[in-house]
Order: sequence, then C-alpha cells, then structure tokens
Amino acid sequence: MELKDKKRTIEELLTKQLFFQREYSIYHLEYEKEMSFYKAVQKGDIELVKKLMLPLKNEKLGSLSKNSLQNLKYHLVVLISMLTRFSIEGGMNPESAYTLSDIYIQQVDLLSSEEKIEKIHEKIIFDYTNRMAKIHKTLGLSKKVIKAMDYIYDNIQSKIRISDIAKKIDINPNYLCELFKKETGISINNFVKKKKIQAAEKLLIYEDFLVAELADILGFASSSHFIETFKAETGLTPKTYKEKGQFTNL
Repeated sequence: MELKDKKRTIEELLTKQLFFQREYSIYHLEYEKEMSFYKAVQKGDIELVKKLMLPLKNEKLGSLSKNSLQNLKYHLVVLISMLTRFSIEGGMNPESAYTLSDIYIQQVDLLSSEEKIEKIHEKIIFDYTNRMAKIHKTLGLSKKVIKAMDYIYDNIQSKIRISDIAKKIDINPNYLCELFKKETGISINNFVKKKKIQAAEKLLIYEDFLVAELADILGFASSSHFIETFKAETGLTPKTYKEKGQFTNL
C-alpha cells in the first residue's frame, strides 16, 4: 500500500472513531484531570493520588486492542511511561526512573490475568508516588548529605564503608556521621542497611537468586548475617518473603 493510501486509511479510521465517540458519548479523559493525577504523583501527594486515580478498566481510556487482556497491558505500559517522565521532571534520577520502568513493564508482560494486572496497577502508582515523596524530603538536605546518599545508591552492591564515602565527598568521617544523622534522623549505617534490604526485596521478587548469592551481591559478610538483617527489617525471612511475593518497603 502506498504512503498516500495509508494516510487516507488512517484518516478514515480516525474520522469514524471520533464520530462513534460523539454518537455514543464515549470520551477520553479530560486533559486537565489527567495532568492533575500525574502532577500529584510527581509531588508525592499520596492522598490526592488516591482521590484522582481511576481503575485500569475504564471506557474513557479508549481501546488499544480488541483483546481485553492485551488492552489492559497496553494501557498500563502507557501509564508507566507517563509516570516515569513526570517523575524525572520532578527530580527522580533518570537512570533509576527508567530502570524502574523497565522492571515493571517486564513484569506486566508476564502477567496472565486481568486480576493480576489490576493488582499491580495500584502498586506501581503508589511506588512512584512514595518514591517522589521521599525525593521531595531530600530537597532540604545539604549537598554533602545528598552526595553521600548518591554514593550509597551507586555502590549498593558493594561493602560500603563510612570512610570511603567521606573520602569520596571530601569530608571528615565523624562530621559526616553527625551531619547525616542530624539531617535525615537516621545513621549512615542504618540507612545503608535499609537500602540494601530494599534492593534485596526487589531482587527476590524479580530475579531467581539463592540467599547466598544475594548476600554476596549486596556485600553482606555471610548468608546468616543477610538473613538476620533481612528479617529484622521486614519481619520475614528471605524465603518467606519471596513466597509471599510482595514488597514491604515501597
């Protein structure tokens, strides 16, 4: 089919679809309401997000596939893409945002029922919203503390020493500990521990690692130390957590 014919066909389909929507009062979401939802996520306003979010099964979202399961998947992928871009504009690290997007899209692709898609739909929205809320809390932090956090995120799969962080950001180790605790309300060691366990949670859900492998990947001294730390943070052993298949830390 020539390009001109293709364009004509698309225009004909568009004209028919718009006519159908007008005749049967089927409209897409109002732009301002849709933007309000994404901006609420961007601000990390979980209560407003709960008020504005709509169920994934909504006729106003339009039809992207005649297959109902595939249609939900397509809409959820669109949602994830929008959440990712609004989050980046709101201050989320682009690499983190795109990686999170990839993880969720891969998960959506594997789902085999509408019920499972609807369940993960809410979790994705709340995950992005809570992450943005945490980012906004860090906006009042000093550059040194933010750099320390960045170092921890970048080296989460290594054994992290306070002396290494201090050297990297050119600050006295003792002063760094005092400053970090003062601004965040948590010690650097506890912050590192929490972030490592959050990383472990995601790896347990999305990957098929043995406990010993996870302990090694995340820089724990031993498997027993990892299990003990994981249970202290989540209330569950890694094995039980994986069987339940859901995050305790968003």
